[in-house]
Amino acid sequence: MALGTTTDAPPSPQRVAMASAVGATIEWYDFFLYGTAAGLVFDKLFFNGLDGPAAQFAAFGTFAVGFLARPVGGFIFGHYGDRIGRKRMLVLTLLIMGLGTAAIGLLPSYDSIGVWAAILLIVLRVLQGIGIGGEYGGAVLLAVEYAPAEKRGFFGSFAHIGVPGGLLLASGAFSVASLLPDDAFLAWGWRACFLLSIVLLAIGAYIRLSVMETPSFALVQERKQVSKMPMLDLVKAQPKPLLLGMGTRFVEGFTFNLFSVYLLAYVVTNVGLPRSTALHGVLAGAAIGVLLVPITGALSDRIGRKPVYNVGAWLALLFAFPAAMLVHTGGTAAIVATFVFGLGILYGTVYGPLAAFWSELFDTRYRYTALSTLYQISGVVASGLTPLIAAWLVTKGDGTLWLVAAYNALVAAISLVSMRFLPETRGRDLDEVSPPEAERRTELVDA
Repeated sequence: MALGTTTDAPPSPQRVAMASAVGATIEWYDFFLYGTAAGLVFDKLFFNGLDGPAAQFAAFGTFAVGFLARPVGGFIFGHYGDRIGRKRMLVLTLLIMGLGTAAIGLLPSYDSIGVWAAILLIVLRVLQGIGIGGEYGGAVLLAVEYAPAEKRGFFGSFAHIGVPGGLLLASGAFSVASLLPDDAFLAWGWRACFLLSIVLLAIGAYIRLSVMETPSFALVQERKQVSKMPMLDLVKAQPKPLLLGMGTRFVEGFTFNLFSVYLLAYVVTNVGLPRSTALHGVLAGAAIGVLLVPITGALSDRIGRKPVYNVGAWLALLFAFPAAMLVHTGGTAAIVATFVFGLGILYGTVYGPLAAFWSELFDTRYRYTALSTLYQISGVVASGLTPLIAAWLVTKGDGTLWLVAAYNALVAAISLVSMRFLPETRGRDLDEVSPPEAERRTELVDA
């Protein structure tokens, strides 16, 4: 089937939302599998030429490299997604992610080829970053631009299911592999998790090829309004929503990567929690997130995007120090509950309404570019550097999490302030309303 193949009848919003969720879950599985492995495996296999914390810093450093590459993918695929369509770009990003992830599962270790093992690992991580950089905007718009206006929060949130869903799959795969003896786990168990990506790639490609181009982009093509330079048009027309939107991303990215990557490594290495128990905590939190994201997305259709988001951001701020206390002084059950609350309740509440909210902020002509730029550039600090920043703050805090908790509270405050200066978007017409004019009207009403 060619990339442009379509069916005669347009697919239903339900079918498109499911296609978006499945495809995004597969791609985020690939991306987050790396984060789990960085916390549990890579320091022992690819950076074992370094001593102690240096190996962990190096492993987390390669994790961050993927986020540094994501803006490149966002720019490339966002540009062509706004120029020639969403669907083709989504198939290409899926291929890049799937093949790059499988190749990591075949890499020789440091003991076999020395420093080349780390170099090749970084190259493949860059490919992952480029792929996922182009994935996000397309997956969201596939769901949002097909959805009826009154259910845009709900259907749009299906693309966001991919993040906790991908983590659920990645943590589940590692949980099964971790049942192996340590020698077998390090020799081949973790590699099986990466090679599974080939099977998931085939499933995702089949699903995405069955979906037509989105109605909003088709309308832009019909009107001959396709932007020649989407990034330039975006920066000229809507710099304020772009920058403030990045601020709203801060608490979302930080919360997810703090709990799913850094704290996973911290409780295993510093607290002595068994690896399988820590993974089960992440698994439970991700499962709740999968359920809560569409619930909060649907709730935002009823009461607005901003109120739902603000509840999650305030919870993240208020839970920052209790989370550190539970990890320091609580038992196994308290630590597992911390993962469940952080990844399930906090993250699910913040993330649910954002697919529709961010999409409704921007004009169709450069919407793919806008979402890719917003998500991927802010993600470098909000997501990619979180494990490194947290690890550095722990060294400055004599091995405790109190400085991390303070940084957590600051991140949540920045996001709350950013959201305060953005308009409510529920009910906007994606095809007719000019976002800059809508913002001016909102500012006049507020005044």
